[in-house]
This record gives sequence, C-alpha cells and structure tokens, in this order.
Amino acid sequence: MTPSDRRILLVVHARRDDTVHAAERILTAVRSAGATPVVSAEDRPELAERLSLEGVQTLGVDVGIDDIELAIVLGGDGTILRAAEVVRGGTVPILGINMGHVGFLAEIERDDMDDAVRRVIDRDYVVEERLALAVRVLNADDEVIFETWALNEATVEKASRERMLEVVMEVDGRPLSSFGCDGIVVASPTGSTAYNFSAGGPVIWPTVEAIAVVPLSAHALFARPLVVSPEAMVAVEVLERTSGSGILWCDGRRSHELPPGARVMVRRSSRPVRLARLHPAAFTDRLVRKFRLPVTGWRGMPGGTA
Repeated sequence: MTPSDRRILLVVHARRDDTVHAAERILTAVRSAGATPVVSAEDRPELAERLSLEGVQTLGVDVGIDDIELAIVLGGDGTILRAAEVVRGGTVPILGINMGHVGFLAEIERDDMDDAVRRVIDRDYVVEERLALAVRVLNADDEVIFETWALNEATVEKASRERMLEVVMEVDGRPLSSFGCDGIVVASPTGSTAYNFSAGGPVIWPTVEAIAVVPLSAHALFARPLVVSPEAMVAVEVLERTSGSGILWCDGRRSHELPPGARVMVRRSSRPVRLARLHPAAFTDRLVRKFRLPVTGWRGMPGGTA
C-alpha cells in the first residue's frame, strides 16, 4: 500500500476553537505524510466554514468505511462515542485525543497530539477490543420494534419526572425481581466509569469481560448492583401496571420510547469496539489520573518494582 492509499478519518467537535485549530494541524500532518484525510459528512459543513478542506475526502461519499485505516477523534467522551457510531459498520480503530474535561475514553491529552499523529502514520500503536452491547426492544406482542447497540450503557428510564417506572428484571431467562424505580443501567466494562459509576455501580477493569446491572433509586429491598457473565442476557420489562411510559437511552445518543409491556433485551454484541492505544499503561493509573485520586503515602511494591 502506498502512502496515498492510506486514509485517516478525523472526527471533530467542530464548535470549539481549540478543537478546530487542532484539526487543522492534524489535517496538515496527514497530508504531509502523503496519506488522505477524511471527515464525516456530519462534520464537513461546520469544518468547511472555518478551515480549508482541499484534498479532504468525505466518508460515505468519496470513500467507504472499509477503506479507513484509523479514526482520530478530537473532543471529549461524547465525541468519542459519536465516532464509535460513525465507524460502527466497519472494523476501524479509534484514537481519542482529549480536548474536554475527564475524557476517560481518550488515549492521550492535547499536549501529546503531534507525537500521536506521528505514531499513527508510523502505525506505532496497538488495538484493544472493547465489549459492546446489543440491544433489542420488543412490544407487548413480542414483536421486535427497535434494535441498536451501545459501547457504554443501555439505560431504561422513566419518561416522566413525577412518575415511577414499574419493572421486572430478568437474567438468562429467569425473573430476578420486580420493583418501582427511576430506571436501570446495563453497562459494559468500558461504560462502568460513566453513568454506571455515577449511579453507584462497580468499576470493572477493561480486561474483565462482564456486564453490570444497576437499578436507579429503586423502591425494593433487593435492588443492588449486579455483575453478570458477558454471555448473559439481561432483560428489563416495563410492567403493564406502570402509570407512564419509559424510555431507552443507549450511550446518551440513541433513544426509543417504551410503552407499558415493552421488553428491553441486552446482551453482548458480536461486534466489539476497537480502540487504538499508544501507551500500555495500567488501568489503575488511568483511574488515578482521570479522577485525580489521592495516592499519597503509597510505599510501592516490595523490592522496588512498580
């Protein structure tokens, strides 16, 4: 493959000045290396208003997803989730450069951007596969009415603030408990540091394949966070006695209304999300850095090995 045959996708939070300036630097670096930069059809109109896109191709118009080598993402976790959606039809790895606040999904911070682009051009990175969730919604007649996926979480929530959602939870075809609640979060290991974390669920190391289930403000004696097998089928039924409707949210980006009698089924997706990694740092270090956890007083491992 010649350099000109290489296509690098850039996904950008195009409404921030610092991100647009960073995008310009990356586009220049990709062109200088002889590769072809590509932007999504969603990003192109806003980017075109602020910088030159000469020689930049458009995904889905000039080039297909299977022709993309890697996606560089400029933004926070929301932009990275959008990028995962953009490349979902292929096997493109995503490299996140944090331009936001926590940026837990991002691989590096903005100060290391130039080195990151150089390593992308040199193919000096490894690809890590993350478990994703397949989500299916059935109506009261067991007809499939909606299908989607999630990298972080699928959340069944009440649609009206003043009303409680009545649900029954099931794992692997067996009922576990029914209760009233604000909702239920079903999260992947990647999503364990997102909504799941805020709701009091467990942090799951990325190397641990599992699914977390966390009830939200449940009116029940047994409504604790659960960790189930990655091959488990988790189902949440909105009971007919519910006074209002519910709503399904996946990664905070895709939603579907859930009338009484609806059934949401969540299981492992056959297609993982692929993240490009430049630094094989321990997940513990990422937690400490991103959440600014205090580690003062740590003596280190015996023998001086850390």
